[in-house]
Amino acid sequence: MRYCIIGAGMAGMAAARRVFEIGEEVVIFERNNQIGGTWIYTDNVGTDRYGLPIHTSMYRGLRTNLPKEVMGYPDFPVPAQKNSYIDSKDILSFIRLYADRYDIKRYIKFAHHVIQVHPTKDGQWIVEVENLAEQQKLFYRFDFLFICNGHYHTPNIPCIKGSNRFQGQQLHSHDYRNADHYEDKAVLVIGAGPSGMDIALELTKKARRVTISHHMELLTFAFPSNLNQQTDVSLFTENGAKFTNGHEESYDVILYCTGFRYNFPFLGVDCGIHVDENHVKPLYKHCININHPTMAFIGLPFYVCAAQMMDLQVRFCLKYFKGELSLPTQNEMLEDMMEEIEDRLRRGFKKRHAHMMGPEQDQYYNKLARTADLETIAPVMTKLHNESSQRFIDNLIDFRNDIFRIIDKDNFEYINNTLYDIK
Repeated sequence: MRYCIIGAGMAGMAAARRVFEIGEEVVIFERNNQIGGTWIYTDNVGTDRYGLPIHTSMYRGLRTNLPKEVMGYPDFPVPAQKNSYIDSKDILSFIRLYADRYDIKRYIKFAHHVIQVHPTKDGQWIVEVENLAEQQKLFYRFDFLFICNGHYHTPNIPCIKGSNRFQGQQLHSHDYRNADHYEDKAVLVIGAGPSGMDIALELTKKARRVTISHHMELLTFAFPSNLNQQTDVSLFTENGAKFTNGHEESYDVILYCTGFRYNFPFLGVDCGIHVDENHVKPLYKHCININHPTMAFIGLPFYVCAAQMMDLQVRFCLKYFKGELSLPTQNEMLEDMMEEIEDRLRRGFKKRHAHMMGPEQDQYYNKLARTADLETIAPVMTKLHNESSQRFIDNLIDFRNDIFRIIDKDNFEYINNTLYDIK
Protein backbone atom coordinates (compact mmCIF):
# COMPACT_ATOMS: atom_id res chain seq x y z
CA MET A 1 0.00 0.00 0.00
CA ARG A 2 1.20 3.51 -0.83
CA TYR A 3 0.74 6.37 1.62
CA CYS A 4 0.91 10.07 0.80
CA ILE A 5 1.63 12.65 3.49
CA ILE A 6 1.11 16.33 2.70
CA GLY A 7 3.33 18.49 4.91
CA ALA A 8 6.62 17.90 6.74
CA GLY A 9 5.86 19.64 10.01
CA MET A 10 5.08 18.14 13.39
CA ALA A 11 1.99 16.28 12.13
CA GLY A 12 3.70 14.99 9.00
CA MET A 13 6.58 13.60 11.03
CA ALA A 14 4.16 11.78 13.34
CA ALA A 15 2.37 10.23 10.37
CA ALA A 16 5.58 9.21 8.60
CA ARG A 17 7.08 7.50 11.64
CA ARG A 18 3.99 5.38 12.26
CA VAL A 19 3.59 4.41 8.60
CA PHE A 20 7.22 3.28 8.57
CA GLU A 21 6.48 1.07 11.55
CA ILE A 22 3.94 -0.96 9.58
CA GLY A 23 6.36 -1.32 6.69
CA GLU A 24 4.36 0.53 4.04
CA GLU A 25 5.63 2.79 1.28
CA VAL A 26 5.34 6.53 1.91
CA VAL A 27 5.98 9.78 0.04
CA ILE A 28 5.96 13.13 1.84
CA PHE A 29 5.37 16.31 -0.13
CA GLU A 30 6.72 19.52 1.40
CA ARG A 31 6.42 22.95 -0.22
CA ASN A 32 9.44 24.37 1.60
CA ASN A 33 13.05 23.29 1.39
CA GLN A 34 13.22 22.12 5.00
CA ILE A 35 11.39 20.26 7.76
CA GLY A 36 9.45 22.17 10.39
CA GLY A 37 6.24 23.69 9.02
CA THR A 38 4.98 26.61 11.07
CA TRP A 39 8.05 26.48 13.35
CA ILE A 40 10.32 27.75 10.54
CA TYR A 41 11.16 31.44 10.89
CA THR A 42 11.63 33.77 7.93
CA ASP A 43 11.82 37.54 7.67
CA ASN A 44 9.77 37.31 4.49
CA VAL A 45 6.04 37.96 4.35
CA GLY A 46 3.58 37.87 1.47
CA THR A 47 4.80 35.38 -1.10
CA ASP A 48 7.91 33.25 -1.46
CA ARG A 49 10.30 33.04 -4.41
CA TYR A 50 7.84 30.74 -6.21
CA GLY A 51 4.98 33.19 -5.81
CA LEU A 52 3.21 31.06 -3.20
CA PRO A 53 1.88 32.48 0.08
CA ILE A 54 4.39 32.34 2.93
CA HIS A 55 3.33 29.40 5.09
CA THR A 56 4.81 30.22 8.47
CA SER A 57 3.40 32.68 11.00
CA MET A 58 6.46 32.47 13.25
CA TYR A 59 7.75 35.76 14.67
CA ARG A 60 11.20 36.58 15.97
CA GLY A 61 11.92 35.75 19.58
CA LEU A 62 8.82 33.62 20.14
CA ARG A 63 8.93 31.40 23.21
CA THR A 64 6.44 28.59 23.58
CA ASN A 65 3.27 29.34 25.53
CA LEU A 66 3.15 25.72 26.67
CA PRO A 67 5.84 23.95 28.69
CA LYS A 68 8.14 21.74 26.67
CA GLU A 69 7.17 18.83 28.94
CA VAL A 70 3.82 18.52 27.09
CA MET A 71 5.14 19.27 23.60
CA GLY A 72 6.99 16.06 22.83
CA TYR A 73 5.78 12.86 21.19
CA PRO A 74 4.67 10.08 23.57
CA ASP A 75 7.97 8.19 23.43
CA PHE A 76 10.18 11.04 22.24
CA PRO A 77 10.23 14.04 24.62
CA VAL A 78 11.70 17.44 23.90
CA PRO A 79 15.37 17.28 25.01
CA ALA A 80 16.05 18.33 28.57
CA GLN A 81 17.00 21.89 29.42
CA LYS A 82 16.42 24.04 32.48
CA ASN A 83 13.47 26.10 31.24
CA SER A 84 10.02 24.71 30.55
CA TYR A 85 9.10 27.51 28.11
CA ILE A 86 11.66 27.46 25.34
CA ASP A 87 12.58 29.26 22.13
CA SER A 88 10.82 28.38 18.90
CA LYS A 89 14.15 27.40 17.36
CA ASP A 90 14.46 24.67 20.01
CA ILE A 91 11.11 23.18 18.92
CA LEU A 92 12.27 23.32 15.31
CA SER A 93 15.46 21.48 16.30
CA PHE A 94 13.35 18.94 18.18
CA ILE A 95 11.21 18.18 15.11
CA ARG A 96 14.34 17.69 13.02
CA LEU A 97 15.86 15.47 15.69
CA TYR A 98 12.73 13.32 15.54
CA ALA A 99 12.99 13.13 11.75
CA ASP A 100 16.63 12.06 12.04
CA ARG A 101 15.81 9.43 14.67
CA TYR A 102 13.34 7.72 12.34
CA ASP A 103 15.22 8.44 9.10
CA ILE A 104 12.27 10.33 7.64
CA LYS A 105 14.06 12.95 5.55
CA ARG A 106 14.95 10.61 2.69
CA TYR A 107 11.24 10.10 1.99
CA ILE A 108 10.47 13.82 1.68
CA LYS A 109 10.16 15.52 -1.68
CA PHE A 110 11.11 19.11 -0.81
CA ALA A 111 9.97 22.08 -2.91
CA HIS A 112 7.02 19.99 -4.12
CA HIS A 113 3.74 21.88 -4.05
CA VAL A 114 0.54 19.83 -4.00
CA ILE A 115 -1.83 21.39 -6.53
CA GLN A 116 -4.83 19.06 -6.59
CA VAL A 117 -6.06 15.87 -4.97
CA HIS A 118 -8.86 13.78 -6.48
CA PRO A 119 -10.32 10.36 -5.64
CA THR A 120 -10.39 7.68 -8.31
CA LYS A 121 -13.31 5.39 -9.07
CA ASP A 122 -11.41 2.42 -7.63
CA GLY A 123 -10.88 4.11 -4.25
CA GLN A 124 -7.37 5.48 -4.70
CA TRP A 125 -6.06 9.05 -4.86
CA ILE A 126 -4.53 11.01 -7.70
CA VAL A 127 -2.20 13.72 -6.37
CA GLU A 128 -1.03 16.43 -8.75
CA VAL A 129 2.22 18.03 -7.63
CA GLU A 130 4.52 20.73 -8.97
CA ASN A 131 8.25 20.33 -8.57
CA LEU A 132 8.88 24.01 -7.90
CA ALA A 133 12.60 24.01 -8.61
CA GLU A 134 12.15 22.41 -12.02
CA GLN A 135 8.69 23.87 -12.78
CA GLN A 136 7.47 20.40 -13.60
CA LYS A 137 4.02 18.97 -12.92
CA LEU A 138 3.84 15.37 -11.76
CA PHE A 139 1.01 12.93 -11.00
CA TYR A 140 1.09 10.25 -8.31
CA ARG A 141 -1.35 7.53 -7.28
CA PHE A 142 -1.80 6.52 -3.63
CA ASP A 143 -3.96 4.23 -1.53
CA PHE A 144 -4.08 6.39 1.62
CA LEU A 145 -3.66 10.07 2.28
CA PHE A 146 -2.70 12.00 5.43
CA ILE A 147 -3.38 15.75 5.30
CA CYS A 148 -0.80 17.42 7.57
CA ASN A 149 -0.62 20.99 6.26
CA GLY A 150 -1.30 22.65 9.63
CA HIS A 151 -3.76 25.39 10.50
CA TYR A 152 -1.69 28.48 11.30
CA HIS A 153 -1.17 29.74 7.76
CA THR A 154 -4.39 31.28 6.39
CA PRO A 155 -5.39 34.46 8.28
CA ASN A 156 -8.88 34.98 9.61
CA ILE A 157 -9.62 38.70 9.33
CA PRO A 158 -12.99 39.90 10.67
CA CYS A 159 -15.15 42.26 8.66
CA ILE A 160 -15.32 45.49 10.70
CA LYS A 161 -17.18 48.56 9.52
CA GLY A 162 -14.90 51.24 8.10
CA SER A 163 -11.83 49.04 7.61
CA ASN A 164 -11.44 50.45 4.08
CA ARG A 165 -11.41 54.00 5.48
CA PHE A 166 -8.48 53.59 7.84
CA GLN A 167 -5.43 55.35 6.38
CA GLY A 168 -2.75 53.58 8.45
CA GLN A 169 -1.21 50.13 8.14
CA GLN A 170 -3.35 47.01 8.60
CA LEU A 171 -1.91 43.51 8.90
CA HIS A 172 -2.61 40.13 10.43
CA SER A 173 -0.32 38.48 12.97
CA HIS A 174 0.59 36.02 10.19
CA ASP A 175 2.70 38.85 8.73
CA TYR A 176 4.09 40.12 12.04
CA ARG A 177 7.80 39.39 12.43
CA ASN A 178 9.27 41.68 15.10
CA ALA A 179 8.54 44.83 17.11
CA ASP A 180 11.30 46.93 15.53
CA HIS A 181 8.99 47.93 12.68
CA TYR A 182 6.61 49.64 15.12
CA GLU A 183 8.96 51.92 17.02
CA ASP A 184 7.21 55.07 18.34
CA LYS A 185 3.91 54.04 16.72
CA ALA A 186 0.44 53.66 18.21
CA VAL A 187 -0.73 50.09 17.60
CA LEU A 188 -4.19 48.59 18.05
CA VAL A 189 -4.04 44.82 18.60
CA ILE A 190 -7.38 43.13 17.96
CA GLY A 191 -7.69 39.87 19.85
CA ALA A 192 -6.46 38.78 23.27
CA GLY A 193 -5.64 35.13 22.62
CA PRO A 194 -2.17 33.73 23.30
CA SER A 195 -0.56 35.28 20.22
CA GLY A 196 -2.38 38.61 20.64
CA MET A 197 -1.26 38.98 24.24
CA ASP A 198 2.28 37.85 23.47
CA ILE A 199 2.69 40.21 20.52
CA ALA A 200 1.12 43.12 22.41
CA LEU A 201 3.66 42.74 25.20
CA GLU A 202 6.51 42.59 22.69
CA LEU A 203 5.22 45.73 20.99
CA THR A 204 5.31 47.70 24.24
CA LYS A 205 9.12 47.50 24.12
CA LYS A 206 9.17 49.60 20.94
CA ALA A 207 5.76 51.18 20.27
CA ARG A 208 4.69 54.48 21.79
CA ARG A 209 1.28 53.12 22.77
CA VAL A 210 -0.45 49.72 22.45
CA THR A 211 -4.14 48.90 22.90
CA ILE A 212 -5.61 45.41 23.14
CA SER A 213 -9.21 45.23 21.94
CA HIS A 214 -11.21 42.17 23.01
CA HIS A 215 -14.64 41.04 24.19
CA MET A 216 -13.59 39.12 27.29
CA GLU A 217 -13.72 40.40 30.84
CA LEU A 218 -11.08 43.03 31.53
CA LEU A 219 -7.74 41.44 32.32
CA THR A 220 -6.60 42.41 35.81
CA PHE A 221 -2.86 41.71 35.98
CA ALA A 222 -0.36 44.58 35.81
CA PHE A 223 0.33 45.79 32.28
CA PRO A 224 3.26 47.91 31.10
CA SER A 225 2.40 51.61 31.34
CA ASN A 226 2.04 52.02 27.57
CA LEU A 227 -0.44 49.13 27.22
CA ASN A 228 -4.19 49.52 27.75
CA GLN A 229 -7.38 47.53 27.09
CA GLN A 230 -10.52 48.38 25.18
CA THR A 231 -13.75 46.66 24.23
CA ASP A 232 -14.49 45.41 20.71
CA VAL A 233 -14.10 47.80 17.79
CA SER A 234 -17.44 49.11 16.55
CA LEU A 235 -15.95 50.87 13.52
CA PHE A 236 -12.74 52.22 12.07
CA THR A 237 -12.21 55.89 11.25
CA GLU A 238 -9.62 57.38 8.92
CA ASN A 239 -7.19 57.81 11.80
CA GLY A 240 -8.17 55.16 14.32
CA ALA A 241 -11.04 53.26 15.88
CA LYS A 242 -14.25 53.68 17.87
CA PHE A 243 -15.03 51.03 20.45
CA THR A 244 -18.34 49.59 21.59
CA ASN A 245 -18.06 51.48 24.89
CA GLY A 246 -18.03 54.79 22.98
CA HIS A 247 -14.32 55.50 23.42
CA GLU A 248 -12.30 56.62 20.37
CA GLU A 249 -8.53 56.67 19.79
CA SER A 250 -6.12 57.27 16.94
CA TYR A 251 -3.65 54.64 15.72
CA ASP A 252 -0.89 54.20 13.18
CA VAL A 253 -1.27 50.41 12.86
CA ILE A 254 -4.11 47.89 13.16
CA LEU A 255 -2.80 44.40 13.93
CA TYR A 256 -5.34 41.56 13.70
CA CYS A 257 -4.53 38.72 16.10
CA THR A 258 -7.79 37.04 15.20
CA GLY A 259 -6.72 33.51 14.47
CA PHE A 260 -6.59 31.41 11.35
CA ARG A 261 -8.88 29.54 8.99
CA TYR A 262 -8.55 25.88 8.09
CA ASN A 263 -7.70 25.85 4.42
CA PHE A 264 -7.09 22.98 2.00
CA PRO A 265 -6.88 24.62 -1.44
CA PHE A 266 -5.55 21.43 -3.01
CA LEU A 267 -8.62 19.32 -2.21
CA GLY A 268 -11.00 18.95 -5.12
CA VAL A 269 -14.74 19.21 -4.52
CA ASP A 270 -14.95 15.48 -5.19
CA CYS A 271 -12.91 14.85 -2.02
CA GLY A 272 -16.13 15.51 -0.11
CA ILE A 273 -14.66 17.91 2.45
CA HIS A 274 -15.79 21.46 3.14
CA VAL A 275 -15.14 24.03 5.84
CA ASP A 276 -18.21 25.61 7.44
CA GLU A 277 -17.33 28.50 9.80
CA ASN A 278 -14.04 26.73 10.54
CA HIS A 279 -15.67 23.37 11.11
CA VAL A 280 -13.95 20.87 8.81
CA LYS A 281 -16.50 18.24 7.88
CA PRO A 282 -17.60 15.55 7.60
CA LEU A 283 -14.94 13.92 9.79
CA TYR A 284 -15.10 10.91 12.06
CA LYS A 285 -13.42 11.70 15.40
CA HIS A 286 -11.98 14.91 13.93
CA CYS A 287 -9.71 13.05 11.53
CA ILE A 288 -11.14 10.48 9.08
CA ASN A 289 -12.95 11.75 5.98
CA ILE A 290 -16.40 10.17 6.26
CA ASN A 291 -17.08 10.48 2.52
CA HIS A 292 -13.72 8.95 1.55
CA PRO A 293 -12.35 7.10 4.60
CA THR A 294 -8.88 6.49 3.15
CA MET A 295 -8.12 10.18 3.75
CA ALA A 296 -7.32 11.55 7.20
CA PHE A 297 -6.52 14.94 8.70
CA ILE A 298 -3.89 15.05 11.43
CA GLY A 299 -3.69 17.91 13.92
CA LEU A 300 -6.96 19.81 13.44
CA PRO A 301 -8.02 20.04 17.12
CA PHE A 302 -6.51 22.99 19.00
CA TYR A 303 -5.74 23.80 22.63
CA VAL A 304 -4.22 20.33 22.88
CA CYS A 305 -0.93 18.56 23.55
CA ALA A 306 -0.23 18.74 19.84
CA ALA A 307 2.50 16.16 19.15
CA GLN A 308 0.99 13.72 21.64
CA MET A 309 -2.43 14.04 20.01
CA MET A 310 -1.07 13.83 16.46
CA ASP A 311 0.67 10.56 17.25
CA LEU A 312 -2.54 9.16 18.76
CA GLN A 313 -4.61 10.28 15.77
CA VAL A 314 -2.23 8.58 13.34
CA ARG A 315 -2.28 5.35 15.35
CA PHE A 316 -6.09 5.58 15.42
CA CYS A 317 -6.37 5.99 11.65
CA LEU A 318 -3.90 3.23 10.89
CA LYS A 319 -6.01 0.72 12.82
CA TYR A 320 -8.64 1.18 10.11
CA PHE A 321 -6.31 1.74 7.16
CA LYS A 322 -4.52 -1.54 7.95
CA GLY A 323 -7.84 -3.37 8.21
CA GLU A 324 -7.37 -4.34 11.87
CA LEU A 325 -10.69 -2.65 12.63
CA SER A 326 -13.73 -1.84 10.50
CA LEU A 327 -15.18 1.65 10.51
CA PRO A 328 -18.82 2.19 11.42
CA THR A 329 -21.20 2.79 8.52
CA GLN A 330 -21.21 6.21 6.90
CA ASN A 331 -24.50 7.09 8.59
CA GLU A 332 -23.17 6.00 11.98
CA MET A 333 -20.07 8.14 11.57
CA LEU A 334 -22.18 11.14 10.52
CA GLU A 335 -24.42 10.65 13.55
CA ASP A 336 -21.34 10.50 15.80
CA MET A 337 -20.07 13.80 14.39
CA MET A 338 -23.46 15.51 14.64
CA GLU A 339 -24.05 14.37 18.20
CA GLU A 340 -20.78 15.96 19.25
CA ILE A 341 -21.34 19.28 17.47
CA GLU A 342 -24.95 19.54 18.71
CA ASP A 343 -23.75 18.90 22.26
CA ARG A 344 -21.19 21.69 21.88
CA LEU A 345 -23.81 24.11 20.52
CA ARG A 346 -26.16 23.30 23.41
CA ARG A 347 -23.39 24.17 25.84
CA GLY A 348 -22.82 27.57 24.26
CA PHE A 349 -19.93 26.87 21.91
CA LYS A 350 -19.91 28.47 18.47
CA LYS A 351 -19.61 26.50 15.26
CA ARG A 352 -16.06 27.81 14.89
CA HIS A 353 -15.21 25.99 18.13
CA ALA A 354 -15.96 22.58 16.57
CA HIS A 355 -12.32 21.46 16.89
CA MET A 356 -11.49 23.25 20.15
CA MET A 357 -10.57 20.89 23.00
CA GLY A 358 -8.92 22.71 25.93
CA PRO A 359 -10.07 21.32 29.32
CA GLU A 360 -11.99 18.57 27.49
CA GLN A 361 -8.99 17.29 25.57
CA ASP A 362 -8.55 14.21 27.76
CA GLN A 363 -12.08 13.11 26.82
CA TYR A 364 -11.12 13.28 23.14
CA TYR A 365 -7.91 11.31 23.66
CA ASN A 366 -9.72 8.65 25.66
CA LYS A 367 -12.47 8.31 23.03
CA LEU A 368 -9.87 7.72 20.33
CA ALA A 369 -8.06 5.19 22.47
CA ARG A 370 -11.20 3.29 23.53
CA THR A 371 -12.64 3.24 20.02
CA ALA A 372 -9.51 1.76 18.43
CA ASP A 373 -8.16 -0.20 21.44
CA LEU A 374 -5.07 1.98 21.81
CA GLU A 375 -2.99 3.28 24.68
CA THR A 376 -4.16 6.80 25.46
CA ILE A 377 -2.07 9.86 26.26
CA ALA A 378 -0.64 9.90 29.78
CA PRO A 379 -3.04 11.85 32.05
CA VAL A 380 -0.19 14.01 33.34
CA MET A 381 0.04 15.67 29.93
CA THR A 382 -3.53 16.95 30.07
CA LYS A 383 -3.15 17.97 33.71
CA LEU A 384 -0.01 19.98 33.00
CA HIS A 385 -1.43 21.50 29.81
CA ASN A 386 -4.54 22.68 31.67
CA GLU A 387 -2.48 23.98 34.59
CA SER A 388 -0.15 25.95 32.34
CA SER A 389 -3.11 27.38 30.42
CA GLN A 390 -4.58 28.66 33.68
CA ARG A 391 -1.20 30.09 34.67
CA PHE A 392 -1.19 32.04 31.39
CA ILE A 393 -4.46 33.65 32.49
CA ASP A 394 -3.32 34.21 36.07
CA ASN A 395 0.08 35.72 35.39
CA LEU A 396 0.65 36.65 31.77
CA ILE A 397 3.76 38.66 32.51
CA ASP A 398 5.71 35.98 34.39
CA PHE A 399 4.16 32.59 33.61
CA ARG A 400 7.05 31.59 31.36
CA ASN A 401 9.33 31.62 34.40
CA ASP A 402 7.52 28.54 35.74
CA ILE A 403 9.55 25.33 35.57
CA PHE A 404 7.90 21.92 35.71
CA ARG A 405 9.00 18.33 36.07
CA ILE A 406 7.07 15.22 35.08
CA ILE A 407 7.06 12.75 37.97
CA ASP A 408 5.12 9.87 36.41
CA LYS A 409 2.24 9.27 34.00
CA ASP A 410 -0.20 10.93 36.43
CA ASN A 411 1.76 13.62 38.24
CA PHE A 412 3.97 16.66 37.74
CA GLU A 413 5.57 19.13 40.09
CA TYR A 414 6.69 22.74 40.08
CA ILE A 415 10.44 23.30 40.33
CA ASN A 416 9.89 27.03 40.22
CA ASN A 417 6.57 28.84 40.45
CA THR A 418 6.08 32.57 40.08
CA LEU A 419 2.69 32.74 41.76
CA TYR A 420 2.50 30.22 44.58
CA ASP A 421 4.80 29.27 47.42
CA ILE A 422 6.08 25.75 46.94
CA LYS A 423 5.69 23.59 50.05
